[in-house]
Amino acid sequence: MEYRARLSYLRTSPRKVRIVADLIRGKGVEEALNLLKFTARGPADPLFKLVSAALANAAQKSKKVDADSLVVKSIQVDQGPTLKRFLTRSMGRANRINKKTSHIVVVLEEK
Repeated sequence: MEYRARLSYLRTSPRKVRIVADLIRGKGVEEALNLLKFTARGPADPLFKLVSAALANAAQKSKKVDADSLVVKSIQVDQGPTLKRFLTRSMGRANRINKKTSHIVVVLEEK
């Protein structure tokens, strides 16, 4: 059985989130949570909460599910909408700043 959790509009670029997501793909849930807890990257905290939410979804759906038997089957990071901002420069010019967002989907599966 598959258990999912989704996070939309995370204000971190997908490129940065994918680096952390690659660490936990295919690992057991307990190992993934330990890795995320001690990873010193910004997206590690939201991913920790997301994997915890997927684990809670699994516990809610099926009372017999064991955390030791769950594996991170897939973690998908997609780009969300980009917030376009401008920074004023000298002589009346402006530079554009793109603030990117991410959509993340975590799927847990029993071994």
